[in-house]
Amino acid sequence: MKDKLKAVELFAGIGGFRLGMAAANIETVWANDLSTVCCRVYESNFGQEAIVLGDISKINPEEIPEHDILTAGFPCQPFSPAGKKQGVRDLRGTLFQRIVEILQVKQPQYFLLENVKRILTMEKGHHFRVILSALVELNYAIEWRIVNPIIFGIPQSRERVFIMGTKCDRSSPIPDLERSSVFLTDNDGDSLGNWANGLLPIGEVSSKNYNWGIAYNDRMYTQQLPPLPDIKPRKKLKDILQDDSELGTQFDFTADTLDRIKQSQGVNRYCNGVEILYNQKGGARLGYTIFGINGVASTLTASTSRHYERYRVGDRFRRLTPVEYARLMGFPDDWCRVARVYDRYALFGNAVVPACVEWICKRIGQQNFELKHP
Repeated sequence: MKDKLKAVELFAGIGGFRLGMAAANIETVWANDLSTVCCRVYESNFGQEAIVLGDISKINPEEIPEHDILTAGFPCQPFSPAGKKQGVRDLRGTLFQRIVEILQVKQPQYFLLENVKRILTMEKGHHFRVILSALVELNYAIEWRIVNPIIFGIPQSRERVFIMGTKCDRSSPIPDLERSSVFLTDNDGDSLGNWANGLLPIGEVSSKNYNWGIAYNDRMYTQQLPPLPDIKPRKKLKDILQDDSELGTQFDFTADTLDRIKQSQGVNRYCNGVEILYNQKGGARLGYTIFGINGVASTLTASTSRHYERYRVGDRFRRLTPVEYARLMGFPDDWCRVARVYDRYALFGNAVVPACVEWICKRIGQQNFELKHP
């Protein structure tokens, strides 16, 4: 029997990477997070001493066990300018730089990183190109893709960038990757064209970073691909809601909020699959947008709170429950049971969707990513 691949989970949060990798038969051997609450949730699901509480910048990389895959949903920090040349950024002092340092010391065969879609366009794309340059310098072939969990039957519009790295030999200026060895594409539906001839120096690529791309040996190619096909039947928000009989009134709107709704404008439209019913002047961030349940949920974030996340469920106007948040992220209902009710919203909003990780990691297990040189 083939040995399990072993993984390390940085910025582990509540364990979304670990849960997804376990479904792909990958064993997590070490994890770390700075948050006491996250670590408490992590240990309640994976066992005592399953995670190391502490600042990753103060942990010696040599203390991290050997592993095949390094994973991280890393914080998106701006890089400081370094000199006058446009596009040059200083990684020192960032948490991403700590990932680079650990990769340099431990040299795993793979890494898998996750971040918000905005990382592709920050500073007109300079930010992402600095990240790619740092990673290819470590002798990795890089592939990235925007993935939305709606294709896995999870009714939340949550586009995230997954960055996959595979150890390679940089001796050849242009790689010859077998078509079946590209992880983050639909082998039947995606047309990649002659991408190898389209590789350009990373610093010369235009500011537009598309939803899929490859970087190798200081060169990159990026292309806009169609959305990935559905892996599981799609669901709507109404399909995952708790029954009204299970709920009290703690999630219902106050009388003051209901008065505001009466002043709101009915719009009845869909935006990226999200049903919007009412929108008072000022927008969602001021608390006046009311969503419906016949589409998918809008993106859950760490700042999502009772103050503006509002839905009409039948005749009731209420916010979603922590159980519904768990379902919208693809976690078991009781995953954050040891955390305060209000804290659970931020915990789920900060997490990675396990189904996305599972899909990618199963492809790692099925395929042999090699750079073949003439």
